[in-house]
Formats: sequence, C-alpha cells, structure tokens
Amino acid sequence: MHIDTITPTDLAWQAQALCAQTGADFFFPEPGSSVREAKRICGMCEMRPACLDYALANDERFGVWGGLSEKERLELRRRDVRDH
Repeated sequence: MHIDTITPTDLAWQAQALCAQTGADFFFPEPGSSVREAKRICGMCEMRPACLDYALANDERFGVWGGLSEKERLELRRRDVRDH
C-alpha cells in the first residue's frame, strides 16, 4: 500500500514575524476597516518576503499577508498569470 504524504512547508518564519508579537486584529480587520497599521508593521518585518510567498502559495484570501491586502494579492496573482 502506497500512501502519499504532504511535506509541511517550513513555517519557522512565522515565529519570528512581527505579527506574531502583535494582535491578529490588525491583520484580519473587519470589512471596510483600515489595513494601514498592518501594512506599517509588515513594512518593518524581515519575514515579509516569506510571508507573502506563503500567502500566494497557499491562496490566502483574507487578511494582510506580506504587507499586501486581499485585493493587492489578487491583483498580483492576476498579473502573474497574464505575464506567463
């Protein structure tokens, strides 16, 4: 019997990310709320590239990831599809 296993993605970056030391409320605001504070925190975070890569690879549809909102990530994915 062969069982396929999924290798977990290296998520060590999450423990070092500034958002792990801040409340999730900034990164998952109510609809229509500002994401300015989340983006400010992301802008100072060394883990931002890993976070954005994770969000894009896992099709995260909610919240601020890697300094980008849902709409910004969607636009980035659309642009990437058009360019390939």
